[in-house]
Amino acid sequence: MKNTMSPLALALLAAFAHAEDAPQHQLGTVTITGNRPTSLPTQIPTTIEGITKADIERDINATDAEDALKYLPSLLVRKRYIGDYNHAVLSTRASGTGNSARSMVYADGILLSNYLGNGATFAPRWGMVSPEEIERVDVLYGPFSAAYGGNSVGAVVDYVTRMPTKFEAHAKLTLTHQPFKLYGTNDKYDGKQGSFALGDRNGAWSWFLDLSRTDSEGQPLTFLTRPQTGAASTAGTPVTGAVSGVDRTNNPWYLLGAATQYHTVQDQVKAKLAYDFSPTMRATYTFGLWRNDSEGRPTSYLRDAAGQPVYSGTVNINGRSYTLGPTDLNLSNEDLQHVMHGLTVKTNTKGVFDWEVAASLYDYDKDQLRAALVPMPGALGGGKGRLVNQGGTGWNTFAAKGVWRPDAAHVAEFGYQREAYKLSSAERPTNDWISGDPVGDPTSRFAGKTETNSLHAQDTWKFAPQWKTVLGARFERWHAHDGYTVTASKGAPHGERTENYISPKAALAYQASEDWVLKASLGRAVRMPTVSELYQGGVNASGQLTNNDPNLKPEKSWTTELTGERKLADGYLRLTAFGERTTDALYSQTNVLITPMVTNIQNVDLIRTKGLEASYEAKVLGFDLSSSVTWTDSKVIRNAKAPGSVGKWQPRIPEWRATGVASYAVNDKLSMTLAARYSGKQYSTLDNSDINGFAYQGSSKYFTADARLRYRFNQQWSMALGVDNLNNYQYWNFHPYPQRTYVAELKFDL
Repeated sequence: MKNTMSPLALALLAAFAHAEDAPQHQLGTVTITGNRPTSLPTQIPTTIEGITKADIERDINATDAEDALKYLPSLLVRKRYIGDYNHAVLSTRASGTGNSARSMVYADGILLSNYLGNGATFAPRWGMVSPEEIERVDVLYGPFSAAYGGNSVGAVVDYVTRMPTKFEAHAKLTLTHQPFKLYGTNDKYDGKQGSFALGDRNGAWSWFLDLSRTDSEGQPLTFLTRPQTGAASTAGTPVTGAVSGVDRTNNPWYLLGAATQYHTVQDQVKAKLAYDFSPTMRATYTFGLWRNDSEGRPTSYLRDAAGQPVYSGTVNINGRSYTLGPTDLNLSNEDLQHVMHGLTVKTNTKGVFDWEVAASLYDYDKDQLRAALVPMPGALGGGKGRLVNQGGTGWNTFAAKGVWRPDAAHVAEFGYQREAYKLSSAERPTNDWISGDPVGDPTSRFAGKTETNSLHAQDTWKFAPQWKTVLGARFERWHAHDGYTVTASKGAPHGERTENYISPKAALAYQASEDWVLKASLGRAVRMPTVSELYQGGVNASGQLTNNDPNLKPEKSWTTELTGERKLADGYLRLTAFGERTTDALYSQTNVLITPMVTNIQNVDLIRTKGLEASYEAKVLGFDLSSSVTWTDSKVIRNAKAPGSVGKWQPRIPEWRATGVASYAVNDKLSMTLAARYSGKQYSTLDNSDINGFAYQGSSKYFTADARLRYRFNQQWSMALGVDNLNNYQYWNFHPYPQRTYVAELKFDL
């Protein structure tokens, strides 16, 4: 990528300059410039990486907003298929893909991260950003800014979208094709995506409207399995088609069918309206509407003597009998409609004082999952089922921030923030899983609220010509209340909790020479338990909680970073050593200290991570090159409740990972890009018992290559042809990732 650092990161080159005798090129904390500032703090004491709109168009086969992060150092988005809305979580240096609550994602300062829970099903709301509206993406690594709460322990991602300065129109059509072969599945899955955008500016008013639709068929994500054990038996219908394999612990099993193959149709409406009260003061209103209709359908590998598929009942495989339940290969439909509102008023005078006030609301206006409780093929016509309704769930935020520049040596930032989350989930039976109303009492219901109010302040002080420091602190008051857990008509209300925490931050930067800067950062982060971690579980017949704990402690992390940055003649080099010490880490595990043993979300006593990261970009022989490599050692140090995990790797943190992008402009119309990503061996379990990553439910290493060719016919028309996973590498993160996928784009810009 030609400019991996983005305008924000390039500002590092001038951050120290404020006197006539300052070096020509200086690095350190960031000074924001331009009319469309990022929502990140103006003084940032740590590593920044980013990517611009031009680089995304040239280098990435981007079908979803999260694709912009694809080749940035130490980042991974667990995207399983185009339009993956509920499992595409972000992984960072010391946080795996099971820890979605350890990163923050914003779009123009509006929170997209879903802190209703922590894990695969609580992915950021990527669908509220279209790839076509992205101006750039900036990533702040680590919890080193007092402006962000404990969820910033991994990284803060900010999508900066554009507002037009004149009339503009855009249209884009994308087609995808994925041949997929795995176990007993050998099929092709296609997708199509169309978007249309208009914008204009008239006097003080500007507006932008983006409409898009995605129609995507994903590959199968789950599989029905049975162990190859048990006594010989003649019971059951003899069947063929079972696929023999080994599970993630290398024990032999049969794979009997593919499930959770989604056909997804998503519609997105994004509207932005801005008014400039003056050249330095703007108000912006943002509206987002996202709809998702998806069907999950299974396919049985098993065939009876007549060649008909078998979905349920007792079957006989190679002289052993197995029972298939009515929902082992079940059907599901989802009908979701989420609404987002955001309002921001900010100044950008670059004078003595600037301020910003922002509020946002994210609402699960409609969120229904319908699942059949009767087997195929009869379920296609209806029948009993269950209906899960999360309508009314959501979150809202408010922030007031100020920047004070009393003199050339100081930049002080301060503010107040409030974030509030509400979980409302109820499951009820229905006599018609396709369209029937719920009947009877809820079989389960989870509800609860959390709220965090915080104050922060930090001061950037240039106390000597070559030295700069950033000192800050964040005070947070966390409140959990109205928690309730119901299972099978047994209910358990939960008491209120209020806790206070202070998180200090510190950074020091030294301009060693015209081209070298050295930086050190230290920050504490307190990641509060989410609503679902506290309240979404079960209640037994005695009214006792079975798999959730409303008394969970928050995660507390100390993170350090040492960085050397060098400006090259035609490029950039960064070397970073990082470390993290996390106490009371939140993970699902089995507590072996009690009888009977309980498996739920628990606090792990201590996890320690250390690592090295290198990022490099340059222009060599006409090629724009960018690359990164990361080495990490992340281990469980203490865990009294599950001592078998001590000394083992933190789940889904590989020892090695790397990215590389090489782009070549043949002329001003044609560009070619080849990119690659690598991740080493990793585990999904705390005790690292899943030694076979190349199996369903495993987590494997991978090496994938991507290619893209882009041709611009004229100022208005362009096309691109691309291939993701060019080498067709079969890899896993519990679910199988996509195999080789072909992408074709046609785009119009006015």
